[in-house]
Amino acid sequence: MKEKIEEYLKQINKVKASEHERLKEDLLIHISFYQHERLIHLLVTITFALLTFFSLYFLVIMPSIAITILFVIFLIMLTFYIKHYYFLENNVQKLYQIYDVLTKTKL
Repeated sequence: MKEKIEEYLKQINKVKASEHERLKEDLLIHISFYQHERLIHLLVTITFALLTFFSLYFLVIMPSIAITILFVIFLIMLTFYIKHYYFLENNVQKLYQIYDVLTKTKL
């Protein structure tokens, strides 16, 4: 997904002024896809955050190696999901800004 968004942002920068109307329609479609992707990753991130906190809670209550390993796995997964969600959020915001510029531009 990361490469796909970066490639799309590069394509947008190459578009000529005469193609702005077509770009606006295409941009709206891509924004809706990325919004859906962002929502799914938000739900997954929240789920892993809850699992991480629950495993930490159980680790404090009844320490064991199995729960420690589970906590570390959840923590690592949560870190990567937060990093990916941060990327998605920032790039969707860039797409919003590009769309705003295109709608304010008079041809």
